[in-house]
Amino acid sequence: MSPTTPPADATLALLTRIAEALDRLSPPAPAATDTASADAFVWQASEGRLQPVPQVNRVALGLLRGVDRVRDLLAENTERFARGLAANNVLLWGARGMGKSSLVKAIHADINERALGALPLKLIEIHREDIDSLPALMGLLRPDPHRFIVFCDDLSFDSNDTSYKSLKAALDGGVEGRPENVAFYATSNRRHLLPRDMMENERSTAINPGEAVEEKVSLSDRFGLWLGFHKCSQDEYLAMIDGYAGHFGLDIGQEALHRDALEWATTRGSRSGRTAWQYITDLAGRLEKRLS
Repeated sequence: MSPTTPPADATLALLTRIAEALDRLSPPAPAATDTASADAFVWQASEGRLQPVPQVNRVALGLLRGVDRVRDLLAENTERFARGLAANNVLLWGARGMGKSSLVKAIHADINERALGALPLKLIEIHREDIDSLPALMGLLRPDPHRFIVFCDDLSFDSNDTSYKSLKAALDGGVEGRPENVAFYATSNRRHLLPRDMMENERSTAINPGEAVEEKVSLSDRFGLWLGFHKCSQDEYLAMIDGYAGHFGLDIGQEALHRDALEWATTRGSRSGRTAWQYITDLAGRLEKRLS
């Protein structure tokens, strides 16, 4: 052995310390999620895992008024999916506060209460800023025996955002395609998910304006079912108020209820399901009633 060569024991000890240091620096492997442990999860993209949601914040399906047509279409598509039949990805777009996300969560709960599938239907929320991790989530869910609705609330893209390409590939493209046990539901105020000025800019600067705009608009084409939500009428708004008040036992007389509810909507400049719920929340507090 050369005088400058360290003993074998010293070399082994040095390598062991280096390996331990590297282990401490590397992130821990994500723990496998038991998808049977809950009916709803939130995708934690930075950790590559599903976080169970013990209690979902939702409104009962019977309390959602003024959206009968889109409710029936969404329920039919979701029921087919839960039973293992063919179903479309869904884009719920339109007026804010009209119950788009509430409808998704309510139908999910209703289907599981009626046990329409062989296994409970799972709902996974993915945040807008994590949409580029959607392919990884799809790969995680592919071998699972359950069926999953991956849900993104308030989905839209800004001018310099290219993550919409990840969404396009995950929904319809790629070699593997969308897993058979996954459907993607999204809500948005924009029908094409992209701002109008973004598409107009593409049209004005591109060599072939038609192709540039088509490439942007093709994202919404990945959704086989488009459901539009529009501002409600005064009668529909008051029907929502009556439904909530009757369900929670908020009895102040219909004339006073309608007068106060309309005044509440006027101060907020809109009539919507969200406005109706906010008024009912305020009324319940004044009457010292619980909304549960």
